Amino acid sequence: MSALTSVNPNLYEASEIDGANRWKQAIHITLPAIMPILVVVSTLALGRILNAGFDQIYNLYNPLVYQTGDIIDTFVYRVGLEGGQFSFGTAVGLFKSVIGFVLIVICYRILYKVADYRIF
Repeated sequence: MSALTSVNPNLYEASEIDGANRWKQAIHITLPAIMPILVVVSTLALGRILNAGFDQIYNLYNPLVYQTGDIIDTFVYRVGLEGGQFSFGTAVGLFKSVIGFVLIVICYRILYKVADYRIF
């Protein structure tokens, strides 16, 4: 919402005079004005896509539901901490982090080509 308040209202007034309706104003004024914020938010949100809420699943977690209710985080906890295989648990957690980083880089590259905006 704060990104929308930074858009100059004179642009909307000028587009109304030129005959643009609300849809055209949204496409040609609002979206280009908030594109940098959209790039940052979408890139950071994609990095958290593999997080499924460890605490919610762990509260209902028992050996009967290991096969259907296991996610990466609970698997790391079960194998690494409860099973004592610290190196394997660390490798699985690191693999999850690397996949998240790769997704961030891919999203950033795609958005750079589409939106022509760079963070760094």
